[in-house]
Amino acid sequence: MCALLSMTWRDLLFAHWSVDPETVAARLPEGVAVDTFEGDAYLGVVPFVMDDIRLRRAPLGLTFGELNLRTYVVVDGTPGVYFFNLDADDRLGVFVARTLFQLPYYRAEMDIQTNGRGADRSVAFTSRRRTAGAAPARFDATYEPDGVFSEPDAGSKEAFLTERYRFYTTDDSGRLYYGDIDHDSWSLAPATAEIRDNTLFRANNFEPPAGYPHLRFAAPIDVTAGRIHRA
Repeated sequence: MCALLSMTWRDLLFAHWSVDPETVAARLPEGVAVDTFEGDAYLGVVPFVMDDIRLRRAPLGLTFGELNLRTYVVVDGTPGVYFFNLDADDRLGVFVARTLFQLPYYRAEMDIQTNGRGADRSVAFTSRRRTAGAAPARFDATYEPDGVFSEPDAGSKEAFLTERYRFYTTDDSGRLYYGDIDHDSWSLAPATAEIRDNTLFRANNFEPPAGYPHLRFAAPIDVTAGRIHRA
């Protein structure tokens, strides 16, 4: 993979709800199949900070918050992530992501407050979508690690939900693309979260899943991303 972007992801929470695979399959484009773990599909809400984002040979150095709603899929035998939306607190970042990666980014106003370090770090994350004409979307939560950080075991639910190195997306004409990312294995800890507001599911025409989510807090990780390609 020829790296186009480099960045650091920090203050990241994985919040996943199990759902019926048919619920997800009905929303996927042609050629994209829902991926399951022990019979369940998952919808994930992931708030985090993209830090020191740099284009190859262009020192942008952007930093902004991001919030996405995702699921997990397989295309021609290769697993990956499919994004229903990505909200970001930066006009230039939204423009670059939509232009270079065909990803469904929206402009949002975010406030992210952090306290402490490592296992004692807590994050207060609020987001309100500001893109004109887009479905309204809000998120308000405080989260923190609640245990020891470790790499996910191969074959575990944590690995299924996080160890994904390809994303799939479609353009306005419905053509399917993929992009690859690269990073070390995640270092994850169990997490606690108080989610006060979350309208991402309804903004994407999903009924909010029942039950408490599967939560993991991620240590900071350096990431590179390549160009997208037609699938």
